[in-house]
Amino acid sequence: MRFFYICLFLFALVTFSGESFSLTDYQIKKICKKEKRELNCIRNLQEKRIDLQKGNKIEIPIKPFKS
Repeated sequence: MRFFYICLFLFALVTFSGESFSLTDYQIKKICKKEKRELNCIRNLQEKRIDLQKGNKIEIPIKPFKS
């Protein structure tokens, strides 16, 4: 039984390790549609996407949710 748990843990570790999903162009435009400076927002998010795809660390600001 212990062998099963070890195998399951290793499978999950290998499956989900190092994967990151970046935003598509459509998602970036949809997010930046609400911003005052839409072009700056688009350019900034595209640069962050490129950095993320290269494996560089990026900083993501957290905005409070407005309902």
